[in-house]
Amino acid sequence: MSAVDDRLAELSIELPDPPAPLGNYVGAHTVGNLVYLSGHGTNRPDGSFIVGKVPTVCSEEEAYQAARLVGLNLLATLKNHIGDLDRVQRVIKVLGMVNAEPDFGNHPSIINGFSDLMVEVFGDAGRAARSAVGMSSLPMNIPVEVEMIVEIR
Repeated sequence: MSAVDDRLAELSIELPDPPAPLGNYVGAHTVGNLVYLSGHGTNRPDGSFIVGKVPTVCSEEEAYQAARLVGLNLLATLKNHIGDLDRVQRVIKVLGMVNAEPDFGNHPSIINGFSDLMVEVFGDAGRAARSAVGMSSLPMNIPVEVEMIVEIR
């Protein structure tokens, strides 16, 4: 077992299977020592999705948890792509998108669900440059989508 796998076990986290792309794209590409991960959503292990616009259908707490689930999906894709999460040197850049009502402005706190998970798993190496923005809609009516760039060894 790797150190990151040990950390996941310590946190009682089991990664899901990597979600299959919903269109004509790949989940990840490596260029040099950077891995570019496509936007991931709120796919549950049973194939269903967390859905709803924040905060009217999906509460802020539910959206925070949805962002955490997106993080698990991204970690699953990343592990599948690079083989061992111990190869992660740092999370470089994150773009978090929130399917929000026009007057909602608390996007950063929602995307903290994702960022908090990355720091729990990778420590300070999980703390990334980040954008957290609101969208008028997201695919499948999911509340959160996140893409990221990771540096590997």
